[in-house]
Amino acid sequence: MYESLARLHSNYYKHKYPRPRDTSFSGLTLEEYKLILATDTLGELKDMNKGLWKKLQEKFSARSPEEKQKAWAQSLSRPRT
Repeated sequence: MYESLARLHSNYYKHKYPRPRDTSFSGLTLEEYKLILATDTLGELKDMNKGLWKKLQEKFSARSPEEKQKAWAQSLSRPRT
């Protein structure tokens, strides 16, 4: 068992069976994976995947409490049609 773990650790199989190209099952290279997994790229992807409702919630929840109260009072003071 120790010998098997030592072979894995020393990249024995990587050298014994070299890959013709540095790609994976998705066809992306190592540099493309690094770009995708970068923190700023993940943040952008999360923002893109948010639905309209979540975006609106974040937009309006960023207000100060006074602004929220003022907007609430304005919505109550408007006559209903």
